[in-house]
Amino acid sequence: MAIFADRVDAGRQLAATLTAWRGTDAVVLGIPRGGVVVAAEVARTLQLPLGVAVARKLGVPWHEELALGAIADGVRVVSPDAVRGSGVTPEQLAFVEDVERVELRRREELFGTTLDQVRGRTAIVVDDGVATGATATAACQAVRTQGAVRVVLAVPVAPARWRSEAGVIDEVVCLHREEDFWSVGQFYDDFSQIADAEVVHLLAGSH
Repeated sequence: MAIFADRVDAGRQLAATLTAWRGTDAVVLGIPRGGVVVAAEVARTLQLPLGVAVARKLGVPWHEELALGAIADGVRVVSPDAVRGSGVTPEQLAFVEDVERVELRRREELFGTTLDQVRGRTAIVVDDGVATGATATAACQAVRTQGAVRVVLAVPVAPARWRSEAGVIDEVVCLHREEDFWSVGQFYDDFSQIADAEVVHLLAGSH
């Protein structure tokens, strides 16, 4: 059942729960690509700077939506249970990681990095939803290593049973925790693919 019309709608609703951060020294970081659309609305509403927290999911080769883990700048998060349960071999995982590292670097070069934005500040990391949480965890971990003093993960929707890793995320803001959870896209009327150009445009418009 859809809850949000699209990512812009999700961003507006999410921003309404984050008003305590309005006008502070926090920075809003979207996880490309879809998370940046949500984050742009949050940043606009809260009058905060917008940046990116680039991370890539490590998916099962024959079922890419199923995450084994994720990578970000200097960060690698892998679930041994997910690897065992999926039957993915170390060689297959290494191949997936090699492919995703190429894409990670491409996106970092295209969208920029957050190092100069987050040091000494609160980082509000935004995605369009959490499924396994691997990508969000990797992104938040990378932001923390870049010097953020507090890391807040803000998402429109997540599985009811999902919990963040201790020591990585200081606070989770989630509008809807759903029991019947198959994919993030099921909660959106419009969950269209976001193009690189739209992300670049949103980031440019925030400066």
